[in-house]
Formats: sequence, structure tokens, C-alpha cells
Amino acid sequence: MNLYKNLNDQELAVLLKKGNEAAFHEIYERYKGILHMHAYKKLVDFEEAKDLVQELFGALWDKRDDLPETVNFSGYLYNSVRNRVFNIYAHKKVAAGYITSFQEFNREASYITDERVRENELAKQIEAEITALPERMREVFLLSRKEHLSHKEIAERLDISEFTVKNHIKKALKTLRFRLGLFAYLLFLIKYYFLK
Repeated sequence: MNLYKNLNDQELAVLLKKGNEAAFHEIYERYKGILHMHAYKKLVDFEEAKDLVQELFGALWDKRDDLPETVNFSGYLYNSVRNRVFNIYAHKKVAAGYITSFQEFNREASYITDERVRENELAKQIEAEITALPERMREVFLLSRKEHLSHKEIAERLDISEFTVKNHIKKALKTLRFRLGLFAYLLFLIKYYFLK
């Protein structure tokens, strides 16, 4: 092993390229600590820096045939660490973007779901109050609001006066306003008068 300690980086790189495990071990021992510190300064995470260096040396051995001819082997190793750090940063940025996007989607979906639940509950409450109206009043009201018949058309269909139709609708609206409360009543008006 002493023989390899006396070799310079370029000589070790040539031997590594030929598959010499002892040369690889010497490079590993020579650079693992300093590369780990270099990675740690950039990542500020001891374990992440350690993993990066282990992966770098694993890739160095696996791809030893493709090692470039270089005069500055230590520079090659530092650049490899730097590139891996950039890849980690890029991955974290993409992951953070996905997380942010997912959180925004969840908030929007939750808001939409809550809004639909409240809207459905309000619609059920409105329908229940309409159903609770006296039979003739309900009939007149539904012909007016759901079938969009005029007072005259309702009067003719039910064989009652237009004045009676007008009174039924007026009383139905007053009853609904009282039972639903102002906010729900306004939503009801918007739904049945302005969105139809």
C-alpha cells in the first residue's frame, strides 16, 4: 500500500482507469475527508454531504473507463462534488415547487369543497322552507320561480285571480325571508331571480 501513497494523482488515475482497486482505495483515502468537508460547506448537512461523497466514489469506480484525461485530478473531483451539489439544489427547488403547488392545490380544493358543502346545505334549507309553505302558496311560488310563469299564466292555470297569485308570492317571500335569515334570503334571491 505504501507504493500507492507515493504516487501522484495522475498516476493513480491511470491505474484506476485500468481497474486497479488499490489505486481506487488510495484516491478514496486521500480525498474522502476533504471532499466531504467541501460538500458539507455547501449543503450544511453532514449526512447529505457524506452520502454525496459516497455516491461520487461509487460512480468514479463504476465509470472508471470513462474517466477523462486530466492533469488536475483533484480539480476533477472538486468539480464533480460541485456538480452534485448543484443537482441536489435543483432537486430541492423542484421538490419545494411541487410541495408549494400541492399545498396551494389542497387549500383551493378544500375551499371549493367547503364552499360546495355550504352551498348544498343552503340549497337543502331553502328547499325545506319552500316545502314547508302552505300547499297553494307553495304551488304558486314554484310556478313563478321554477317554471317562470307570469302572474297571469299562473292565475289561468290554477283558476285564481292575479291578485291572489301576487299575494301568495308576496307572503311566500316574506315567510322565506323570516325563516332563512337575511344572508340566506339574499342568496336565495340571487339564485332564483338573477341566475335563472
